[in-house]
Amino acid sequence: MSREKDEFLDKSKTFWNPGKTQSWLDFGVDLVIGRREGYFLYDIDGRRLIDVHLNGGTYNLGHRNPELVAVLKRAADHYDMGNHHFPALGRTALAEELAKVCPRDLQYTIFASAGGEAIDVAIKTARHTMQKRKIVSIIKAYHGHTGLAVCAGDPRFSEIFLSDRPEEFTHVPFNDLNAMEDALRRRDVAAVIMETIPATYGFPLPKEGYLKEVKRLCERYDALYICDEVQTGLMRTGEMWGITKYGVEPDILVTAKGIGGGMVPIACTVVSERCAGWMSEDGFAHMSTSGGAEIACIVALKVLEICQRPEVRSLVHYISGFMGRGLREIQNTYGDFFVGIRQSGVVMGLEFDHPKGAMYVMKALYENGVWAIFSTLDPRVLQFKPGILLERPVCEELLERVEVAIGQARREVLGERTRRAA
Repeated sequence: MSREKDEFLDKSKTFWNPGKTQSWLDFGVDLVIGRREGYFLYDIDGRRLIDVHLNGGTYNLGHRNPELVAVLKRAADHYDMGNHHFPALGRTALAEELAKVCPRDLQYTIFASAGGEAIDVAIKTARHTMQKRKIVSIIKAYHGHTGLAVCAGDPRFSEIFLSDRPEEFTHVPFNDLNAMEDALRRRDVAAVIMETIPATYGFPLPKEGYLKEVKRLCERYDALYICDEVQTGLMRTGEMWGITKYGVEPDILVTAKGIGGGMVPIACTVVSERCAGWMSEDGFAHMSTSGGAEIACIVALKVLEICQRPEVRSLVHYISGFMGRGLREIQNTYGDFFVGIRQSGVVMGLEFDHPKGAMYVMKALYENGVWAIFSTLDPRVLQFKPGILLERPVCEELLERVEVAIGQARREVLGERTRRAA
């Protein structure tokens, strides 16, 4: 570690977040990001990393995508954030485009600055529409850290701030329809909120028919279906929205992270006409100074345009197949440790036969020039998220580095098991 980096990390612990900074150092990750370009990060010491974390899909189109940089520069000649109180060309144009590309009944867009805020908007909207308070989500869910969003997620993130509300937020196991029906049958639930494929839980895939049946149960028991597409939207599954692959039309859809292209913060809650009543009743009932910033809307329009290009759809399917085949070959080599691949397009979770296996793999990947992250709520699973514009030479290099790193992590785990046995 260079002296410059060491001094910076000390300042980070002093002035930013001591616990988070030290945790990364304890994991063996001393990353301080300097230059970034495409799907590469460069440490301030100059070391290059292939980024397959993408900050949860924020860099779906790569870091500093040239088309987005150009659009942002042009927009800055005419726009700034704007004023959230007034109609605006950029906001209206983006809302109109979202109505076109979202499932058919979704019409109105409510803007926010980040995903957690957009989830809060979704929950508030559901409560107003149904005139009920209760929300059902998944055990080990994650929907953000703001006031209502944090309550819908794992207690780890709410209890520390005394924000858990068990009387209003019920959690049921993923892929368990009986538990879901039990939670809904009293007809006191305003909405079910689900990530299409729960990211922070390690991307467990929905069972055949599960999501469609959850929607049917919502209709039967008079509840809304809120679809969190923050990490599965924008072509990551090979469709614009992951929920489309499962034949479900939600009442409310949330998109964030990648819709700003990694250039500007923006998030969107898209709702059906049925759910838009509060905006006619009192259009000032929810406000967000930074939500729908005009300059961000211009960038988001370009993000949607890129994602809808036929060649991008084809490329996602190509990357998905190429990476899937390569990972399965690596699994065949290290099958006693690398035990599973969860995949829908370029949404991937890699399973390891150790309760913290993905932590070992994350560290080994970092040492071998790849940045990926373990699943916070299931550290057996590595979140592995290639970008949707990744070129074949980078895919090939990535697989080579992954194979070396998984072998390295396996040897470390087996060595520890041998030492414990002795």
